Amino acid sequence: MTERIVIIGNGMAGSRLAGELHARGGDRKVTVLGAEPHRAYNRIMLSTLLAGKVGEPDVELAEAAGQGVDLRTGVSVTAVDRASGTVRTDDGDRVAYDHLVLATGSRAVVPPLPGLDGPRLPERVVPFRTLDDCRRILAVAAGARRALVLGGGLLGLEAARALAARGLDVAVVHPVPYLMERQLDPAGAAVLADTLAGLGVRTHLAVAAAGVVADADGVHLDLADGRSLAADLLVLSCGVRPDTALAAAAGLAVDRGVLVDDRLRTSDPRISAIGDCAQHDGALTGLVAPAWAQARVVAQVLTGEDAGARYRPRPAVTRLKAAGIDLAAMGDPGDGGTGEELTFADPARGTYARLRIRDERLTGAILLGDNPAVGTVIQLFDRGQPVPADRRGLLLGRSFGAAATPAATPALMPDAATVCRCNDVSKGALVSCWRSGARTVDAVVAATRAGTGCGSCRDAVAGIVGWLSEVESVEVTR
Repeated sequence: MTERIVIIGNGMAGSRLAGELHARGGDRKVTVLGAEPHRAYNRIMLSTLLAGKVGEPDVELAEAAGQGVDLRTGVSVTAVDRASGTVRTDDGDRVAYDHLVLATGSRAVVPPLPGLDGPRLPERVVPFRTLDDCRRILAVAAGARRALVLGGGLLGLEAARALAARGLDVAVVHPVPYLMERQLDPAGAAVLADTLAGLGVRTHLAVAAAGVVADADGVHLDLADGRSLAADLLVLSCGVRPDTALAAAAGLAVDRGVLVDDRLRTSDPRISAIGDCAQHDGALTGLVAPAWAQARVVAQVLTGEDAGARYRPRPAVTRLKAAGIDLAAMGDPGDGGTGEELTFADPARGTYARLRIRDERLTGAILLGDNPAVGTVIQLFDRGQPVPADRRGLLLGRSFGAAATPAATPALMPDAATVCRCNDVSKGALVSCWRSGARTVDAVVAATRAGTGCGSCRDAVAGIVGWLSEVESVEVTR
C-alpha cells in the first residue's frame, strides 16, 4: 500500500523534506501544501534581493517534482483531524495522511503600537519576512527618499543596508542599547554601528517606539523619548513567532514552538514538525542549517533508510549578509565565565575581534571587519578542536606560528573541513564531486547543494573548484 506523507508548508524546510523524500524513492505519495502562491524560495536571500544584487529567479529553490510528488501552492490548511488522519484546506478539500509533517515556519511579529493595531497595516508600513513583503518594500522604496527600520537585529540591519545601497536615507530604531544583542557584545556592536554609519545607516538606540502615524504622504514613527521620525517607508523587523496555531488546535503539545523529540516526532507519533515551528530540547532554530538537518533526519526515519537517525543540533554561526560588512558571531555573546577571553578593537578601521576559550576550545567568538582567520575560527568552533598555543593569529588574522596560520589555499585545508554549514558539505565532498565529473562551480553546487543556503560559502566553493582545475589539469585533459 502506498504510504501517504503530507507536508504542510512549502518553505525552506518543507520543500527540502519533499526533495529528500523524493530522492530516496520508494512506494509513497508526498503531498506538499503551501499557503504562499509562489514556488519555494530561499528566504535568507531576500535581503540580497532587496539590495538588487539578485533577481527573483535567483532566490527560487529547486523543488521535488515528478511521480509521487503533489505540490499545491496557494493552499492554506485550516485544520488537522488527527482522529481521521486528514487535513482540511481552505478550498474545501480533505487530504488523507499516514504521516503528517508540520513545516509551518514562523510569522513576523507586528508590535502592538497605536497605528499598527488595525486589521491591516498601512501601505507604507511593511514587515520583512516573505517574498511578498520584499515586493511591497521595493514598490514603496521606488518612490521613497527616506526609510526607517524598526529593529536592530540581524534581519533588520540587512534590510537597512540593502535600502541604503539603493540610495535611500536610512535609520534604524532599536529599543536595546546596542545592535544585534543576541550575537554581539556592546563593544562589538559599537564598532558595527560606526561601520553602518559610514555606509549610510544611522542608528537610534535604547529608545522604544511609541506609535505610528501613516498616510498616503508618509509615515511618522513616534518614540518614547518624545521625538518623531519621518520617512516614506517603515520596515518592521521585530522578530518572528513560530506558527503553532494548527498544532495547538489539533491538541499537540506546544510551548513556544511545537514540541518534538530527537526524531522530530510531536506528541502524536504520526505527526512530525521541522524548521522554525519546531521546538527541540527547549530550543527554536530560526536558521536554515538546522531546518535542513531536521528534514534529512525525518526523511531517513520515514523511508527506513536509517530508522535510528536522530537530530543533533550543531552550534550556530551567524553571518551578516550586507555589502561592506564582514561579521561572524558564534556562541553566547554574554559573560564567558571561567576561561580565557581575548579582544582586539580598531574602530577606525571597523575591526573588532573577541575570542572566548575554555579548556583549549573556542566557546564563542565575534569577528567584525577584515580578518583572514575567520574561516579557521569557524572550523575550530564548529568541530571543537584545540586552539593553537599562540592565539594571536586567530585574534588578529596574522600568522604568529604555523598552527595559527589559516589555510591560505585549499591545499592546506583538511578534507574534513566544513565549507558549507547550511548543507554540511565538507571540502572532501567537493573534491570527490569534482573528480566524479562536476567540472564547474554550478555543477558542483547542483550536485552537493553547497552555496544554496545563505550563500556566504560561494566564494570558497569557487576557490576550491579553481584550485582543482589548476592542480589536476592533467587529469582533466586525458
